[in-house]
Amino acid sequence: MNPSSLPLRWGILGAGRIAGVFAQGLAASQSGRLVAIGSRALETAEAFAAAHGGIRAHGSYAALLADPEVEAVYVATPHPQHVEWVVRAAGAGKHILCEKPMGLNHAEGWVMVQAARAHGVVLMEAFMYRCHPQTAKIVELIRSGALGTVGLVQATFSFQSDYAPTSRLWANDAGGGGILDVGCYAVSMARLVAGAAAGKAFLDPVAVSGAGVLHPESGVDVYAAATLKFPNDVIAQVSAGVGLGQENVVRIYGSGGWLLVPSPWIISRDGGVSKIILQKSGVSGPEEILIEGAPLYALEADAFAAAVRAGLGDVPQMSTDDTLGNLAALDQWRAAIGLIYEAEKSKV
Repeated sequence: MNPSSLPLRWGILGAGRIAGVFAQGLAASQSGRLVAIGSRALETAEAFAAAHGGIRAHGSYAALLADPEVEAVYVATPHPQHVEWVVRAAGAGKHILCEKPMGLNHAEGWVMVQAARAHGVVLMEAFMYRCHPQTAKIVELIRSGALGTVGLVQATFSFQSDYAPTSRLWANDAGGGGILDVGCYAVSMARLVAGAAAGKAFLDPVAVSGAGVLHPESGVDVYAAATLKFPNDVIAQVSAGVGLGQENVVRIYGSGGWLLVPSPWIISRDGGVSKIILQKSGVSGPEEILIEGAPLYALEADAFAAAVRAGLGDVPQMSTDDTLGNLAALDQWRAAIGLIYEAEKSKV
């Protein structure tokens, strides 16, 4: 049998909530098979394994990486642990899908990308929305000139949660706050749209300014907003938060009309139809464009597997250069509001 037609054999590193979400998506994929789970406690791994088809359970992350059947790992740990385990996974010869954000900052991202390249493995930051046909349709509309010349992007991902010092969302030592947890989505969309307007896969901003509110105890951002200016004169307004509910939509304005994306991030998680709304200048009413898609995390797993089986160095939907540009922009946003994590201070 042609190796390129065989299912990609996955292990999941970390057994938290997002690991379970990915495992469910992987089960619906066309090209992947979950074979192992690794957790810091064997009991946790065994419970996860029992819930997901009786896969192999490993009582340490290192044991998962030593499993010869595992070809690719999904790194589902909290943000600050990504750099260690991505580097170790690369050293073990495993392809890596890493939960977003890939690192606390650009420097960590650079270390991970260089490790993957040095060991010849595929590394992708897990922005699952990039793998959905809805996102591809947005890019297609922009490149086709349906909006005319794009001028402004507004992108928001923010939610209301109560302060909890031990929650990773609010803890400084877990890289908490809105910018890293969900603002990374808004920045990545802005860079995608600006790039599409320039006929490129993405574009990096030439200037980033911002404002935010930091929690008085943990110091992480409760909510924040930023303005990004791109070299092709696209302006983006992005906002994020873990302590403020907002309307989580994307709006794109051009000289020939506007586009509204009502559900830009968690797009038909279990599969089905999503919609975007296009209003062209001079047309009496908006047009609803319907997009059929498979389960969201299955699409991500399939996009990753396709790149691996094709022998590509990157996953086209979210390349490592794209990730590094996103992390650099997030660094600038955090700098604008004075957010430096304690772990970063100790390394200065």
